[in-house]
Amino acid sequence: MTARIYRPSRNVMQSGRGKSKSWVLVHEAAVPRGIDPLMGYTTTAETRQQVRLSFDSQEEAEAYAQRNGIEYTVQPAHDTTPKKVSYPDNFRSDRRTPWTH
Repeated sequence: MTARIYRPSRNVMQSGRGKSKSWVLVHEAAVPRGIDPLMGYTTTAETRQQVRLSFDSQEEAEAYAQRNGIEYTVQPAHDTTPKKVSYPDNFRSDRRTPWTH
């Protein structure tokens, strides 16, 4: 069973960086999900994919995976580039489309 190590992106609905500083180790599904015949819910027999482990750094997550013999892949962190936006730019005379109210 393989695991995936990544740093989650920040929540786009909020301006804070909340839970995006820690690295997460999640197990990939080895068995496809099925349909429960009684209730019709989506079900699986494996419980490892329900576990999310958080680490302070990528190195700690990799060390944990190596120590426990877990095959893993690392996804690089996606850092957002801040956009330089200025309020007076809304009223510039050389805008492509004129500002209307």
